[in-house]
Amino acid sequence: MEFYTLASSSGGNAALLRCGGTSVLLDAGISARRIRQSLAALGMTPDELDAVLVTHEHTDHVSGVATLTRQYHIPVYASRGTAALLRCESACLRAFDAGESFRLGALTVRSFRTSHDAADSVDYRFDAADGSVGALTDTGFVTRQAAEALAGVDFLLLEANHDVDTLRAGPYPYHLKERVLGQYGHLCNEAAADFALYCVENGTRDILLAHLSAQNNTPDLAEYAVGRRLQAAGASVRLAVAPRDRVSEAHTVCRA
Repeated sequence: MEFYTLASSSGGNAALLRCGGTSVLLDAGISARRIRQSLAALGMTPDELDAVLVTHEHTDHVSGVATLTRQYHIPVYASRGTAALLRCESACLRAFDAGESFRLGALTVRSFRTSHDAADSVDYRFDAADGSVGALTDTGFVTRQAAEALAGVDFLLLEANHDVDTLRAGPYPYHLKERVLGQYGHLCNEAAADFALYCVENGTRDILLAHLSAQNNTPDLAEYAVGRRLQAAGASVRLAVAPRDRVSEAHTVCRA
């Protein structure tokens, strides 16, 4: 299994998971043109994608979906509440109930609910014979379903959206600060650190921090907060931060 982020920020999010002959895009929150360019850098074309899995309907997660389905007719998987709001070719939509599991080629996909100001937001765990990948972004807190689904996943893509002090002192209007900090907002660095430690204690060995706010966080702040918590607990883990606007290095996933 190989995992890459193509973009990871409040301005746009997309990631690629390859497993054997199966390739899936997790969100498509950048333009179809940028997705094509990013895939080309990895030796792929959009025609080789087996599916796009959507977490929720916000623009920074779906802005490329309509063009991808129109040009390439790629199946798009989304929870029922999210699917009802997507602007894409209806024949490409594959709606499911939040919490449902299904097969995609070599992958078993498990969806689970998150807590975000969206219609029916979910995230995913992917299992294959040689490893497991989990993603948790765009959630105000770690839901019970997320904790159950992601415990011990081999590789974890984890939101570290903001540093609380930076956000409170920053330029956002009060209502937006309260939204980000609320139970339907985003995970702060400290919450990410808590959940990272929980996952590592259950077997996770590779964590990629994601969806960092350009205004309210920095890679150094996020990595320090999470790394300090893990180091204090004596945890051994590979920790990195996803780049905002370029393809990440390959993360090869192996069973722990």
